Amino acid sequence: MSAEPRINDRIRVPEVRLVGPSGEQVGIVPLAKALELAQEYDLDLVEVAANARPPVCKLMDYGKFKYESAMKAREARKNQAHTVIKEMKLRPKIDPHDYDTKKGHVVRFLKQGDKVKITIMFRGREQSRPELGYRLLQRLAEDVADLGFVESNPKQDGRNMIMVLGPHKKKTEAMAEARQAQEARKADAKANPGKSQNAADADSAEVAEEPAEA
Repeated sequence: MSAEPRINDRIRVPEVRLVGPSGEQVGIVPLAKALELAQEYDLDLVEVAANARPPVCKLMDYGKFKYESAMKAREARKNQAHTVIKEMKLRPKIDPHDYDTKKGHVVRFLKQGDKVKITIMFRGREQSRPELGYRLLQRLAEDVADLGFVESNPKQDGRNMIMVLGPHKKKTEAMAEARQAQEARKADAKANPGKSQNAADADSAEVAEEPAEA
């Protein structure tokens, strides 16, 4: 079944409830009269509520309406936010430098509005010390508390312990802020040509996806 509404000569009813080009209610009129008015205004007669009795039709520029609708749908898809779950893997006895590096990744993911699944991997005798993993997860959650919250508490999953962090910021907000920051850098680069290469490098670094695990 076509999603396209019936327009002009394709409308086959004796009368319609007519809506004018500015949204004003004209009332119930014979189809012939509605088509005559459409011709007079150089517009299309478009059936907007086929199941009403009588059907509701509106005078509009249907070609312009279709184009604007397509643009709105395209913009909506562009701004649509998909929930993404990133994963970060740590060892219970991780050294301070590696911890800071991985925490940096988690911070970046949360700033982007993404969830992060933190996995502590136990090996050998480490499996008898689950409290090491639990303390590490608690420490990480506290370190990024300003950006995210514990959405799923630490739980044992075979040899691993898992926790999920959720961002305080919505994905759409993060995307909007990222676009604004990028536009601001571009504007600054135009105003200061000598800095243009640095701005480009910054954009590339932001877009590039760093590996989530060592």
